Amino acid sequence: MEDEKIIELYWERNQTAICETEQKYGRYCGRIAHNILHDAGDAEECLNDTWLRAWNAMPTERPGILSAFLGAITRNLSLDCYRRKHSAKRGGGVMPYIYDELRDCAGGEEPFHHVARGELAAAVNRFLADMEKESRVIFVRRYWYMDGIGEIAERLAVSESKVKSSLFRSRKRLYDYLKKEGLL
Repeated sequence: MEDEKIIELYWERNQTAICETEQKYGRYCGRIAHNILHDAGDAEECLNDTWLRAWNAMPTERPGILSAFLGAITRNLSLDCYRRKHSAKRGGGVMPYIYDELRDCAGGEEPFHHVARGELAAAVNRFLADMEKESRVIFVRRYWYMDGIGEIAERLAVSESKVKSSLFRSRKRLYDYLKKEGLL
């Protein structure tokens, strides 16, 4: 079913919208949740919360790109779940490592502090817009979708060392960019 029709079902408050959304975007959103949480039960719970949040948000919001709208909801819910489960203990999983990589670009501060203010998000979007396509895809796959190095290499048919190098160079350029923008 086309996205416009699914959105229309939400606006009509037709519960078929949830089934259609789950059928079309369940794998996509499930992958985002699993990459962050690495727990099938938690990922499933986030998916159910995603459909509920979409149901509650649609009457006032008409998303331009349904997949991006749902992906952002899933990602935010998954990150919240991850933080709740790991707030008392540091470590366990790839998330702390991934955010340690980005913390260096944010001048040693938690990336979430800047993201909450919206400043970092806007700066990163401008930074990404100027990147070469392959570097941008690698960066987004790692830091938005939380894909592993091996997954990214396989997806792009490149070596893991190329992915690591690209990420290293991108983080360095991002650091320089954020410094120039006055965010550090």
